[in-house]
Amino acid sequence: MPTKAKKASKFINNPFDFILCIIVFILLALGIVMVLSASAPSALAEGGEAYEYAGKQLLFAVIGLIAMFFISKIDYRFYKKFYWPIYFFSCAILLLVLIPGLVIEVGGAKRWVGIPGLGQFQPSELTKIGLIVFYAGYLSDHKDELKDFWRGFVKPLCFLIPPIAILFFIQNHLSASLIIAMIACVMMIIAGARLLHFICAGIVGVLGAGAYIISQITSGGAESNFRIDRIISFLDPWADATDTGWQVVQSLYAIGSGGLFGTGLGGSKQKYLYISEPQNDFIFSIVAEELGFVGCVIIIALFAVFIWRGILIAMKAPDNFGALLATGITSLVAIQVILNIAVVTSSMPNTGIPLPFFSYGGTALLILLSSVRCTFKYFTSL
Repeated sequence: MPTKAKKASKFINNPFDFILCIIVFILLALGIVMVLSASAPSALAEGGEAYEYAGKQLLFAVIGLIAMFFISKIDYRFYKKFYWPIYFFSCAILLLVLIPGLVIEVGGAKRWVGIPGLGQFQPSELTKIGLIVFYAGYLSDHKDELKDFWRGFVKPLCFLIPPIAILFFIQNHLSASLIIAMIACVMMIIAGARLLHFICAGIVGVLGAGAYIISQITSGGAESNFRIDRIISFLDPWADATDTGWQVVQSLYAIGSGGLFGTGLGGSKQKYLYISEPQNDFIFSIVAEELGFVGCVIIIALFAVFIWRGILIAMKAPDNFGALLATGITSLVAIQVILNIAVVTSSMPNTGIPLPFFSYGGTALLILLSSVRCTFKYFTSL
């Protein structure tokens, strides 16, 4: 029988997961093509070139691939030594939106900062990865405490309070708060925390949120709360189809128009200024319209294979830190895919959640490619 050390070296010497690598390249290529198709009308309407958005996305894809190569040379266990500094950095970087001259405010949200030469940067994207590294390190070092309610459930969740408070109250970024919280919960459950604790907390949270929403609607408080407006619109988007329900209604029109095989690449009509910024969070609607049901199934299947490989990699990891790191990044992609598709199909209230590898966003793509290569470089003998 091979020793544990030999098993670990077997994983480390294996250069990459070939299947996962191919899936990433396919998703990346499809994403750039769809950004070009979806963004062309908006880019022309803004006075630019039709390929402006796609060109920037392609540039960051190339930079991301280069970053993947260099990051793959770093042993993943190196990051565990610094998980506490990474946590504090992940929280502090969110405060960049408070610096005058850097912050870019859009629609009342302060989620972006401007970086000369790079354009807009969303600090929350880096925070997501930083917190994954932190929780992988913390949970692997405190695995003996995870069955305890206070030390294994309450204490780890308390580390979410600073970043979520900044995201929610300062940046007005509910979707990032939701994603980070969900990833942390998944990692805690996989690490060994009691599922019953999460079930009880979830029931209390749902009841509390439901009571708050009902009270806001019945008292008229929804008039000044755009999140309550989105919930009301979700319940009946056609009731206010020219205002709060506009984006969802146009998304459903796009999906319905695609039919089985779609209108063909470039054939979307809803991208002509009907869906606002179609290259961003609602790009899957354009995918459905142009590639049809068959195209959507293929893309969802590609994401499913990605998630499957991530789960296998986590299961085969030679240590807890590596397993949790792979779990966290796989969860990041899986959660965003599920929530994004749920939003564009009006299966949940509208919130700004990008579709990995597809939604326009250079720095987000760069960070995603780097994190995928960082984790999946090693545990690949499957």
